[in-house]
Formats: sequence, C-alpha cells, structure tokens
Amino acid sequence: MVMGRRPDVKTARAPVVALDVALGVAQIATALARVPFCRPLAGHSSPLSNLGISVTREVIRSFMGYTSSLRIPEFRSLELLLDDLCKTIMPPYVRALDVHSQEGEFGGVPGILYVPRRSEPVGVILYLHGGGYIGTSPTMYAFFTSRVCRETDCAVFVADYRLAPEFPYPAGAEDASSVYEALIAAGVPAGRIFLAGDSGGGGLANTLLLEDSERFAPVRPAGLVLFSPEVDLRLDEPSVTENAEHDILPWNIPTSSYLHGFDESNEAVSPLTADLAGFPPTCVTWGGDEMFRDPIRRYVKRLDNAGVRTEAQEFEGMFHVFEILMPWLEDSRDAFGLVRNFVRNVVDDAPPLTRDLVRTLDHRD
Repeated sequence: MVMGRRPDVKTARAPVVALDVALGVAQIATALARVPFCRPLAGHSSPLSNLGISVTREVIRSFMGYTSSLRIPEFRSLELLLDDLCKTIMPPYVRALDVHSQEGEFGGVPGILYVPRRSEPVGVILYLHGGGYIGTSPTMYAFFTSRVCRETDCAVFVADYRLAPEFPYPAGAEDASSVYEALIAAGVPAGRIFLAGDSGGGGLANTLLLEDSERFAPVRPAGLVLFSPEVDLRLDEPSVTENAEHDILPWNIPTSSYLHGFDESNEAVSPLTADLAGFPPTCVTWGGDEMFRDPIRRYVKRLDNAGVRTEAQEFEGMFHVFEILMPWLEDSRDAFGLVRNFVRNVVDDAPPLTRDLVRTLDHRD
C-alpha cells in the first residue's frame, strides 16, 4: 500500500493539501518559464527530443525540490494524490503493452505483479522502485515496469516496501529480503529470479545482496538489473556537483532521513566500499549528465575487477532514470534492448519454470 495508507503514517488536512497543490502548480509553471533560457533545442538528439529533455529536466527537478521541502504529512498527502491519479490513467497503457497487472503480496510485502499476456513468463523480476528511499509507489511505476515485463517476458513483482523517514534503514531491505525468500519458497528457481531497481531501488538491490551474502550463496539470483543506481551515499564524487545543473535531481539530495544516523560509507548502503566478488551477472544503464555518473562508473569498474559478468552502457547527454521519464526516446529504446538481451542470455541456461509455477504467476484473462 502507498505510504499514506499505512497505519500510523500521518497525512495533512485537505485545505493544506489544496494549498500545496496550488503552490506546486505555480512551481512547475515557473520551471516551464525557465525552459526558453536553457537552450532547449541544443543537445545530442533531434531538436524536438532535445526540447522534451529540457522540459522534463526543468519540471521534474523543480517538482522534486518542492515536494522534498514539504512537511512529511504534506509530502505523504501529495504522494497519495499522485498514486490515485496513476490508478486512473495507467491501466490503459498497461493493457496496451499486452501485460496483465494484479495487486498481490509475497512474504507479507504488498505490491503489484505484472505478467505478459502473449507468452508464459520465462522468469521473475523482483523490482524495487526508486524515489530516494523516501517516496513514490509501485502504481506510479506502472508504465515502466509493465514495459520491463513486456521486453523481458518475465513476471515482474514491484514491491511496495517501507519508506523513510517513517521507516528508515534497514526496513526497506528487510521487506525486499522477505519477498525474495517467498519467491524461493514458492518454488521459483533462483536461476530465473532477477533483482532490479532504479535510483534508490537500485541501491536497495545492492544492499540486499551485500547484507544477505551468506544466505544468498546457495540461492543467488540469476542477475541484477540496475537503472541509474544510487550506489554511494557519501555523494562526494565530482559529477555530483558538475552535473547538478544538467540533472533532474535537486542539488541537495537528501539521505539523512533514510540513514537515520547510520554510517553513509558502510558497504551495506554504499557498495563502492564493498567487495563485489560473487555478485550475479549485472546489467547497468545510466546517463552521462546525471549526478550519479561518476559513482556508477566506478561501480561498474569494481564489478569488472571482481570478475562479475557485466553489461553496462552510459548514454551521452541523458539525465537520471531517463528510461522511466522519457521511454519513447531512442536512447531509452536502446537501454530496454540491452536489458532484454541480458535477461534472455541469462535464462537460456537456467532450469525451466514448472507448469504449476507458471499458472501461479500467470493471471491472464
């Protein structure tokens, strides 16, 4: 369930929320007014695509900066509104991708399960959504995760894990671990389970592997799929400041509400400090203009040095999680193609899913 509907999570009164919405609209209008002064047609793509990139960059950065400045109950109330809106507008897009979606839970953790209609699933992806460990919901990711489902022919379970500051580290990792254990207990071969995530969700996938390394040894997932992962919470790399004006992220990225006093350099939350030997095959995509560029580059290099089979691509001129925000771009299509081929190559040699398990995951009408 979205955070605002969890017990003991506070939300704001309706008049306050209405005021927040009005001020948010004004903030977005200001962001749009800035676009003509940002050389919106310049860039590595076509003028129309460059314009779309410029508009998206200004609007999302402004929106994220505004919402992260709100009091927690107000933030949760806006999140509820967005979640309800997505429940209305997303289903037709999901159906258009020939994907079936259904609410469910694994290991006591709620979420949304996506299953391809056109074929039997070849594997299962445990997807951990982004949002800086503090925001968004599986419903807001419906178009993107259903696209992942269609491209990979995998069932995709988007876990609605607990978020900070109400539930700081390690609550989200505990939820992810519960889902993974439930998938194994249900009979899904580890060789057909992928961990995946974007931004903070990508960081959480790493946390899961690092904290439960001994437990994962006999049931290591088949692969790891990451989109612009947040792999170093120290935030001390050059790109964090050099790319601040080009990215969608606010320049003052918040981490304290998630860490809640936990050491930001600990390998559990900053895998750049960890030994990555033993990691499953990993696929990583990211943008050349994002603030996390340098940490991700070093993360990929550490994977290579550790002998991990790695497929990685940096996309010039693109910002954080561009595949989610602008899925129609050629760069986004190329990123999906990389992920599709990666998943198919990994499952080629994996044990098959049983018919009973396929029926459990397959909820097509």
